[in-house]
Amino acid sequence: MIVMKQIKIIECPRDAMQGIKTHFIPTEDKISYLNALLKVGFDTIDFGSFVSPKAIPQMRDTAQVLSGLDLSKSKSKLLAIVANVRGANDAISFPEINYLGYPFSISENFQMRNTGKTIKESLKILEDILNLATIHDKKVVAYLSMGFGNPYGDPWNVDIVAQWTETLANMGVEILSLSDTIGVASGEIIAYLFKNLIPLYPDIEFGAHLHTNPNHWYNKVDAAFNAGCYRFDGAIRGYGGCPMAKDELTGNMPTEKLITYFTAKKVLTQINSLSFETAYNEAFKVF
Repeated sequence: MIVMKQIKIIECPRDAMQGIKTHFIPTEDKISYLNALLKVGFDTIDFGSFVSPKAIPQMRDTAQVLSGLDLSKSKSKLLAIVANVRGANDAISFPEINYLGYPFSISENFQMRNTGKTIKESLKILEDILNLATIHDKKVVAYLSMGFGNPYGDPWNVDIVAQWTETLANMGVEILSLSDTIGVASGEIIAYLFKNLIPLYPDIEFGAHLHTNPNHWYNKVDAAFNAGCYRFDGAIRGYGGCPMAKDELTGNMPTEKLITYFTAKKVLTQINSLSFETAYNEAFKVF
């Protein structure tokens, strides 16, 4: 009998909200939405970020949002994105936050675009964040941006992804989410990378942060899951995408599609369907 790990679904309202520039989502609306999400049973909620308000104005109220969350009956863990050591220091001051997420791009152009740092500088920042996290009993989720392709002219192939995975593993990264930042990943490349990387690094928890259009979600999820990936990021209704990316926003993986897929596969997710329906309806009030 094959014993399958439980699937972890990470809900990413931060990723869904951050690219909205037409209006500022009121803090109380964010709090209401997140409190609904906290009841669903997600493993982790990527709820906010401690980054420059000039770069991502939508996230300038992350600390206030955190103060309004009801964590008393939720098993979901909280993740905050940080882009530098200053942001990491802000995040670690909150005991409620379990994970610091750091976007590390293997594209020099995109790393500059996203965080204003070179890859060499970003490696030092990641090293400092890992040290801070260890001291303050947090964990780091490193996102390997441009993990499945690169439109910016930088060299890209699966061997480069493998080399950077080895570098991050040697630094002590324990959770590594391969990110389809602009939605270019094919099922073949997704399957190849996970099939080859997961066995090489048994101490690393690999995740899939997949952006997609509505027609390609199934092949991407199916490829990752069948290749041994059990950690998936999503956002309800596929809202969001990276505002620093070159393209028009390619949406996140729709969480409801993930749930549909794993339900059909009879895979345990810990999702409460009634609470998810409530949160799904709350999303219409926010977006």
